[in-house]
Amino acid sequence: MKRIFRSPGQEIFWQLLAMALLLAALVVLSSGLGYMSISFSDVLRIVLAKLLGMDSLLDGVNSLFPVVITEIRLPRILTAALVGAGLALSGVVFQGILLNPLADPYTLGVSAGAALGASFALWLNIGVWGIWSVPLFAFAGSGLTLMAVIYLSSSSAGLSSSNLILSGIIVSAILSAGVSFIKYMVDEQVSVIIFWLMGSFGSKTWTDVGLTFGTLAAGLCVCGYFSRELNVMALGSRTAASLGVDTRKVRMILLITASLVSAVCVSVSGIIGFVGLLVPHILRTLTGPDNQRLILLSLFAGAILLLSADTLTRAVLPHEIPIGVLTALTGGPFFCYIYRKRQMGGIHDD
Repeated sequence: MKRIFRSPGQEIFWQLLAMALLLAALVVLSSGLGYMSISFSDVLRIVLAKLLGMDSLLDGVNSLFPVVITEIRLPRILTAALVGAGLALSGVVFQGILLNPLADPYTLGVSAGAALGASFALWLNIGVWGIWSVPLFAFAGSGLTLMAVIYLSSSSAGLSSSNLILSGIIVSAILSAGVSFIKYMVDEQVSVIIFWLMGSFGSKTWTDVGLTFGTLAAGLCVCGYFSRELNVMALGSRTAASLGVDTRKVRMILLITASLVSAVCVSVSGIIGFVGLLVPHILRTLTGPDNQRLILLSLFAGAILLLSADTLTRAVLPHEIPIGVLTALTGGPFFCYIYRKRQMGGIHDD
């Protein structure tokens, strides 16, 4: 474990503790909000009763509340938090690999591949794997897209950041045209595809939570293990090579890991933009460019951001709107402000 994250220091410990407590409080608060309002204390009693196996804690609690909390709200809430953490983690890695603060999990066309795969499954009404049909096709589309981008950007000199970005843009454009063609062919059922593309955490189950958590945990271990190398690579390929870092190997491992994490997140939730772009960029301006620190803080910040957005659209707004629409409407203008302020010298990366 020491090799994965090396003594981040007392300051980051308190930062992580504060964000963890904030996330836990937000989970409990969000669990009580909705059409059926449940008090903060009742939510705590229900959660503790399930974790500790002490049914006596449920005395006096409405018998319907535990079902609502454990079977409906908590799976959705935890999935939203985990997806936010996964997208933020991928954003940190992509920005570190490409040395570009505008990079995010969608720079390499991963979201476009997932969109095409999901649209294909919805178009043909494929249900051989039940509720997993659409996520599996979305994940397959993301994986094939990643392979295509790596193939296009490969050269005798290895992978370069500019080639990866350019290849991602080219592949995304082609796949987006494919999605448009499928929406045209679907005709009357186009609303189903459009709704999935806009992103949603409705009807999530504990299976979604387990899948996302397992993928995120594995991705965190890999990215944490190579976090020092990611810092060194920011000095340039030649400098990193002189310090003993195999840049080609590390870039490929991190690229695949971050892409697969974001692919699983997209396959579970649909297309949700700006989380992987905004969170690492903002934290970098606040805490500095150290990727070891950014990886850990971005996990919690991404979870808090996306869970807050999902709680707002689910329990606060009069009508629920797709989460992807909300993040785009709020994140887009905010990022334009942050980016413009940075360009004018108001914010610096270091």
